[in-house]
Amino acid sequence: MTTTSASAGAPGTTGSTTDSPGLTTTDVHLRLERDGPNSLPEPAHESAWAMFARQLTHLLALLLWVGAGLALLAGMPELSAAIVVIVLLNALFAFAQDYRADRSTQELRALLPAMTRVVRNGAESDVPVADLVVDDVVLLTGGDRIAADMLLVEAGRFAVDESMVTGESGAVARGVGQPVLAGTFVMSGEARAVVSATGPRTTIASIASMTSHAERHTSPLTLQLNRVVRVIALIAALTGVMLGIASLLLGLPPAESFLFGVGVSVALVPEGLLPTVTLSLAHGAQLMARQHALVRRLDAVETLGATTFICTDKTGTLTQNRMSVVEVVTPSGIVTVHGRGYDPVGTVAGDPEARLLAPHVAATALACVSGRTVQRPDGWTVDGDPMDAAVHCLSLRLGVPAPRTRPERVPYTAERLMSSALVGDRVAVLGAPEAVLARCAPTTPLVHDRLLALTDTGRRVLAVATRTWSGPAGEEMEHDLEFLGLLALQDPPRPDVSKSLHLCRKAGIRVAMLTGDHPRTAKAIAEEVGLLGPLGQVLDGGSLPDDDATLADLLDNDHGAVVARVTPAGKLRIARELRARGYVVAMTGDGVNDAPALRESDVGVAMGASGSDVARESADLVLLDDHFATIVRAIEQGRATFQNVRRFLTYHLTDNVAELAPFALWALTGGSFPLAIGVLQVLALDIGTDMLPALALGREPPRRGLMDGLRRRVLVDRALLARSFGLLGATEAAMSLGAFAVVLLHGGWHWGTTPEPGLLAVASGTAFAAIALGQMANAFACRSTSRFVWNIPVRDNLWVLAAVAAELVLLLAFVGIPWLADLLGGSWPSTLGWLAALASPVAVIAVDSISKRRTRR
Repeated sequence: MTTTSASAGAPGTTGSTTDSPGLTTTDVHLRLERDGPNSLPEPAHESAWAMFARQLTHLLALLLWVGAGLALLAGMPELSAAIVVIVLLNALFAFAQDYRADRSTQELRALLPAMTRVVRNGAESDVPVADLVVDDVVLLTGGDRIAADMLLVEAGRFAVDESMVTGESGAVARGVGQPVLAGTFVMSGEARAVVSATGPRTTIASIASMTSHAERHTSPLTLQLNRVVRVIALIAALTGVMLGIASLLLGLPPAESFLFGVGVSVALVPEGLLPTVTLSLAHGAQLMARQHALVRRLDAVETLGATTFICTDKTGTLTQNRMSVVEVVTPSGIVTVHGRGYDPVGTVAGDPEARLLAPHVAATALACVSGRTVQRPDGWTVDGDPMDAAVHCLSLRLGVPAPRTRPERVPYTAERLMSSALVGDRVAVLGAPEAVLARCAPTTPLVHDRLLALTDTGRRVLAVATRTWSGPAGEEMEHDLEFLGLLALQDPPRPDVSKSLHLCRKAGIRVAMLTGDHPRTAKAIAEEVGLLGPLGQVLDGGSLPDDDATLADLLDNDHGAVVARVTPAGKLRIARELRARGYVVAMTGDGVNDAPALRESDVGVAMGASGSDVARESADLVLLDDHFATIVRAIEQGRATFQNVRRFLTYHLTDNVAELAPFALWALTGGSFPLAIGVLQVLALDIGTDMLPALALGREPPRRGLMDGLRRRVLVDRALLARSFGLLGATEAAMSLGAFAVVLLHGGWHWGTTPEPGLLAVASGTAFAAIALGQMANAFACRSTSRFVWNIPVRDNLWVLAAVAAELVLLLAFVGIPWLADLLGGSWPSTLGWLAALASPVAVIAVDSISKRRTRR
């Protein structure tokens, strides 16, 4: 290893030097006892018990617990037990979904290296990362992940990638006495370093701590469901009180009146709503997982559907992150290079003289880079930096032989904007054109004209130069250069990004690109993929306006926006300001320092393939393929899930109207009209016959046109209430009460008299059957608010057909099995009763079709 200088020791160390024997075993034990293991504090993961308890204590679950207690008080222990089982099963299922997603992200953490090389007791050895202590002497080499904050005491052309922590892309040179941070990677060179901070005292730990303490925002679905639950609870309580008072006025003993009111309140609690919502969200999460999007919180499924602004990265998200050199510009002409990915086989075309010079340009550039393309079972891929690999791939396509010796390199720095290498007596220089050309003799107009043309088309351009040199390798050799050529690199957009951005515009979703690239490069890519229109804004992250309202105005642009050279603090500010303006923001990120912005946004989207573990822990959604189109597909699935929640809410509320109508009519007539169904029959409808169709409605696939326009995000609005209460529910109620009355009148009942028990049981069974059959038709009607039942393909959701078949079997069991019918309070309907009950689904379909036809007109 080439040593640039040595240090007598890092501040605060025990005197470690470049030839130090390192700590002794006793020293290590003392420091471990004092400082603890070198591990990040565990993220604010809920324990398994806390996660399970959360599923038992949210508002809807609490409503059901109250219902179970009231049922027990009302002398219905079977009902109380049934409600408890529903709550527990739902909690177990939701817990399993959240726990599985949580474990998945922890498994991603486990992919990181667990060992590092140290000097202890005078010998080199590999030790677990967790056992590193302050003052340990660590040996670093290319490809290593730095496991603690350290100070370099010996370094040979050493460069690190700090993008995961600082957000700055590219290799950064580090020398003796300079710090390197935990979580960063060694790009090139070798070094000896002394540990200065471990575990919770590292820089990365402070960022992780700030992120873990950030408060997550409550999802829109949770807020709206809480409102719905409060309204339902109020209606159930008021109805129970009013009917309890009515029964008392009709002569029932006070104790029975109280129990009757309690029973009605319990019956009106939507026991099936909780599992239906949970399973619908879980189904959406499963579909997203199949499309490479891992959902870490169930309610994030619907929040994605509410997204109105996406802040996306560029590299790897909008582009393929497959850098390739497509053009070599020499003073004698231009050479174009074509190939597929990093495959070394390609085609070369251009002026004959330029084609002779191009291999020399490539060989010179190759000496300055360390990344390579390598062949693996799944094809040619990158080992190291993608830009380095692109230069290596170019040399292979041009037939350049591999260098025989390893050159001495001077790594890239942000001040010099170049890297260099000494090969024998020749200096190779590779860097930004403006920096390299400034140190060269004037070049031909062809070079300058082509440079401007390439930057305007979004190509990343590198300049290559050389000179002879007889001294040691160092920055002083990077002067008086001879220009050799330009390399134009392309990171092609993903093929379906333009289509996805078009879908976003149709859906009323605005998109901004937040990238660390140069503004001209970012602008060109944004225009190429269709993100930036003619009046779009291009902002420099280093000079964003101080006024928050002005910043929000610039981003809130119909023609798109680009923020180049954005900083993590800038991303956090952008997320906060867009949310303050009323947008539901989805923010992508991959670095540790992106984590606060991911938390601040409504939906944090982390990169699974290239992101840091801290970013993944902070996100609601992890893209396993880092693909922008995956976000858009997830948004579409989120919208479909929201529509499904509205579908089964309509279904549930329709049933509640039909169930409540008999009690209301009985109370309003002062008992002159008998009670058509009892409390246990209502519960049999809610928990028995209605549950499966409601769950099936939660599996409806996305409909065509779902991404057309910005959708209203109101869960229960006037249209839903009018459809469920005033239309479908009223129809079911009228048909069930009509069927009940037909059977009573045919059996000889007269108004104001008490029916004979056998006749009342048959009539009650008929009313029960009419509601259940009406709900079967309602399941098909609720599949769409605009399409006729016969126009919706059954094959799109076979679950509905299966659920209705199961509902029919349960109906026959409830009225056909003697002991079960006696328990519920009804019996098998007569022939006339069945005919009257079968009129209910016909009426529901007819009324639904008439309403949809009027809506179309």
